[in-house]
Amino acid sequence: MQRIVALVLFAVGCTALGSCINEDEDTVKLTGTVIYVSLEGGFYGIRGDDGKNYDPVNLSEEFRKEGLRIRFEARELKGQVSVHMWGVLIEIVSIQKL
Repeated sequence: MQRIVALVLFAVGCTALGSCINEDEDTVKLTGTVIYVSLEGGFYGIRGDDGKNYDPVNLSEEFRKEGLRIRFEARELKGQVSVHMWGVLIEIVSIQKL
């Protein structure tokens, strides 16, 4: 019985700690180039200067231009999937043209 109580308290504690994590620590600040990817009906992605591909879920129309150089801050959407199956799925926090 004591083991069960201890496990429940441990699980509750882990959940509480997870909800206190500062989301700003999960963001990355990068520069890159907007590209058109002709997979799955076509979409716009970002090729980061770090060599990685990024699949933004909220790239506004203003920035959907092939070859556009940008600086952006984004949060990786861990545990989520996209039909694109291309690059790291991200949510853009801020973006600007270079």
